[in-house]
Amino acid sequence: MPSNSTKILLLTTLVGGVLVSVSSNSWLGAWMGLEINLMSFIPLMSNVKNMYNTEASLKYFIVQVLASATLIFMVVMKTLTEDLFTFESSTYTPMIICTPLLLKSGAAPLHWWFPGVMEGLSWENCALLMTVQKAAPLMLMSYLIEINAFTLSIILLSTIVGSIGGLNQTSMRKILTYSSINHTGWMLIALTTSESLWMMYFTIYSTLALTVVSAIKLSGTSFINQTMLTNKEATLMKFMMFTSLLSLGGLPPFLGFLPKWIVIQAMITNNLAPLATIVVVTSLITLYYYLKISYSSFLILNTEPKWNLKFHKNETTKNVTAVILSSVSLTGMVICTIITNIN
Repeated sequence: MPSNSTKILLLTTLVGGVLVSVSSNSWLGAWMGLEINLMSFIPLMSNVKNMYNTEASLKYFIVQVLASATLIFMVVMKTLTEDLFTFESSTYTPMIICTPLLLKSGAAPLHWWFPGVMEGLSWENCALLMTVQKAAPLMLMSYLIEINAFTLSIILLSTIVGSIGGLNQTSMRKILTYSSINHTGWMLIALTTSESLWMMYFTIYSTLALTVVSAIKLSGTSFINQTMLTNKEATLMKFMMFTSLLSLGGLPPFLGFLPKWIVIQAMITNNLAPLATIVVVTSLITLYYYLKISYSSFLILNTEPKWNLKFHKNETTKNVTAVILSSVSLTGMVICTIITNIN
């Protein structure tokens, strides 16, 4: 694991790679930004003491290199036949360029690497992989994406795979992975509507993902059955974790419902009511497996062990961070509704 100073350097270059990629005026510059981002994330993932971290970093490296090589090959090939800046002359060009970017962002059916990589990472790296690492590929896709059969099939597959894939999972990391795949489908819908809508959805999703990860890390759980083994005095920690999960699932009146609400309205405005119906049903399935985790703890007569004395008293900074993020998740929807009604 790199030291703190190395971590700061790598995180700076990681964000710098994203900024280079999204602000570039050519596809070569965008590809270079993606490579800087990849080369910064790999050392953050790897850990000599943990075999799973090393395996996950190797998997991630191979998949991302495959996607990057495909992207630069496609861009060079198209440049030889067309102009470097305009790709409008061919119907299939957006589809060809978007495919490696979809692989990079982990959208279905190119998601096979995502659960395996997430399972071997620390919670901090899981948060980065679910949020920051999706920003550059999705932003690059926003330049090319349009509503057609290819895009609609990717959206449907992402939402369906993300919802059904998480049903039989017991690992919290894999549940968050499949939820992230489902949210990727929603973000692709937002991309086809407007860039500002996608930015709003991505910002709220990133906030909620960080909230969930900070709450789960604080509780020290990695599997569903461990949520019941937390100390019965740690009521606040349990409340934060479960409400954050429900918010990520999109349960009203939490903050997670707000972007989905706006995306549904945009779909209906664009005459995409059948698609809206399918993605809402799949979103309900994701909400089901979040409720499955939290419902037993919300009951009055729930079972809690008396012999588990694990309690986190010395992690004041982490407690404060989790409480602030959880408060945003809880009250964000209410505040947004009040502001909307006032305007």
